[in-house]
Amino acid sequence: MPPAKKRTRRYDSAKVRAAVLAQFGHVADAVTGLAPDRLDRPTGLGAWTVSDLAAHVAWIADSLAGSLDRPPAAQLPAKGALLPHQWPFTTVELSGRIADAARETLGGAPLPELYERAGRRLAEALAAHDDDRVLDLWIGPMRLGDFLVTRTVELVVHTDDLNRAAGLDVPLDRQALAACTRLLADALAEKAPGGAVEMRVPPFAVVQCVEGPRHTRGTPPNVVETDPLTWIRLATGRTDWATERDAARVSASGERADLSALLPLMA
Repeated sequence: MPPAKKRTRRYDSAKVRAAVLAQFGHVADAVTGLAPDRLDRPTGLGAWTVSDLAAHVAWIADSLAGSLDRPPAAQLPAKGALLPHQWPFTTVELSGRIADAARETLGGAPLPELYERAGRRLAEALAAHDDDRVLDLWIGPMRLGDFLVTRTVELVVHTDDLNRAAGLDVPLDRQALAACTRLLADALAEKAPGGAVEMRVPPFAVVQCVEGPRHTRGTPPNVVETDPLTWIRLATGRTDWATERDAARVSASGERADLSALLPLMA
């Protein structure tokens, strides 16, 4: 497994910043004019409606701006700040707290108002801070540059959720999709370190994972390959391994190539 610090170099800061703003803008353009019948549709994410999910996306941007308004973390732990590929494993226990914070912050304001405010605050905050600014988050300290990579996951995943729930066709920014795919692939390698399986998500990611014999040349004995959106849905629990194998959206060859026990990485 490659050292964690090398993984962070896979992300181009300027591209990630542009991708976060672009993907937020795509969602804003799509949801702020939705009719009530679409806003009331269920999302399959607990009791959330499309309106609730759209408001949550606004909160993602607004809360990041709010984090940059607070003082930076006073002191980093000895092990350093949290890295992007470690972030997925910190989120499960925070879901209830995040939902409560979103309700308190947003206060039920109309979506156009929420998105205008959040988009403006986010753009201003990012322009005022560089990547080394340390955020004092509930999950621990993170560099702004690293935390922004995790925002591509939130935005891409929830854009896909909105598209399916509301019958939309919100585009996925290519750089946001790339960063999201790479982060989740790196998280798989973090969860199951090793070199027995090669996980391919062309054109964005290839990682080695799972304990066992490591190949040194030629075609690996265990290969899993899928497309970015299927991988993201698998990693976040939006679909399951058997469904995607049966639909031929995942190919898996080799006796160690069944990753079902490792998925989802986050939900």
